[in-house]
Amino acid sequence: MTGAPPTVVLVDDHALFRAGVRAELEGRVDVVGEAGDVASAVRAVMAAGPDVVLLDVHMPDGGGLEVLQRVLARRPAQCFLALTVSDAPEDVIAIIRAGARGYVEKSISTDDLAAAIASVRAGEPVFSPRLAGFVLNAFAGRAPVGAVDPDVEQLTPRERDVLRLIARGYSYKQTGLHLGISPRTVETHVSSVLRKTQLSSRHELAHWASRRGLAGD
Repeated sequence: MTGAPPTVVLVDDHALFRAGVRAELEGRVDVVGEAGDVASAVRAVMAAGPDVVLLDVHMPDGGGLEVLQRVLARRPAQCFLALTVSDAPEDVIAIIRAGARGYVEKSISTDDLAAAIASVRAGEPVFSPRLAGFVLNAFAGRAPVGAVDPDVEQLTPRERDVLRLIARGYSYKQTGLHLGISPRTVETHVSSVLRKTQLSSRHELAHWASRRGLAGD
């Protein structure tokens, strides 16, 4: 329904904060679940299938990045909006590269937060103005869309599929689940890509793929 408010799952390890967000957004969003740790967050999102997951970045047992990776391995189209106190560039970049569509700080006003949730549901990226520069800088220097990169062209379609997920921070097991292949097969593809690119580690490979725009494909 067009006029229906966005459905949201709140993920934050502070129950008081979740209660405050729920109260502030009452009538603007439909909170269909909440969670305070990674495991219960994944369960809540998979059970409720919300329009948007409002996600804290730092939690004691793995944090928002872990929630993103686990959910997107099973529900690739899920929308995430990070809502956090952290303005560290590495947190912003890691969460966006992992698949979140937006990143705002907890100091955001209620009106702006409601608008951010609606924008993310509509598929638009949302960032606090101060954080947008981090994202632009991190993704600068990629090859233009449509440009032929000989290093990428040498990879098979399956190797590219594996590489995209590895670059987004997926483990071998998560990549295998997502692609319907075994972790051992994923490892074989990664070894092949490492040989072709003459790189020596998954970390270097993830950086190489991100620089070429593969992580967001």
